[in-house]
Amino acid sequence: MKKGKYLSDLYKNIENKSLDISDAVKFIVEKKRDKFDETLEISMNLGIDPRHADQMIRGVVSLPNGNGKAMKVAVFAKDSKAEEAKKAGADVVGAEDLAENMENGNLDYDRVISTPDLMGVVGRIGKTLGPKGLMPNPKLGTVTADIKTAVEAAKSGQVQYRAEKTGIVQAGIGKLSFGTEKLIENVNSFIETIQKSRPSGAKGTFIKKISISSTMGVGININI
Repeated sequence: MKKGKYLSDLYKNIENKSLDISDAVKFIVEKKRDKFDETLEISMNLGIDPRHADQMIRGVVSLPNGNGKAMKVAVFAKDSKAEEAKKAGADVVGAEDLAENMENGNLDYDRVISTPDLMGVVGRIGKTLGPKGLMPNPKLGTVTADIKTAVEAAKSGQVQYRAEKTGIVQAGIGKLSFGTEKLIENVNSFIETIQKSRPSGAKGTFIKKISISSTMGVGININI
């Protein structure tokens, strides 16, 4: 039997079923593909309406085992803070020159961080950064005087999350090569973070549905 059909048949066996986190992760890891290291992705359907300010969910989570992605980080900083950013591992550090470079379309970054004093410079390219989800934000820890901590957190695989218009939060939370135990820790950490971020305006059931999948796999529903 070809591997594609084999996996298809296996997924049919779990269709419309809900599994515990440990069983779901174990299943995905055991059936992983050999040719490349897939990402474990999580999707949470929340009982919120992000159109209302008091129901918006946005934040960051530092996963216990990182997310396995090599993060490319740009930092807006000057003088001693610029040196601090470089030592912490920032890929690019600058000010007006960096803003001009980004405005010209060079936006190949996963995270943009800024010191508070350079937000005036950053603000001028907000229309460029915003649509890419790269605009520094104090609530996400990307506008800060503690550049060293912010860069190290980003480089370690800190994950940003934001509820979509439909109330769904999605994120990549690790590589299948991490193994079952580490991935379970990451899944639990992400879910706990979302639970704690329940907004005051949310009414009724907050977490309606959770599913996880690999990059090329089918979603598996998780017992809530």
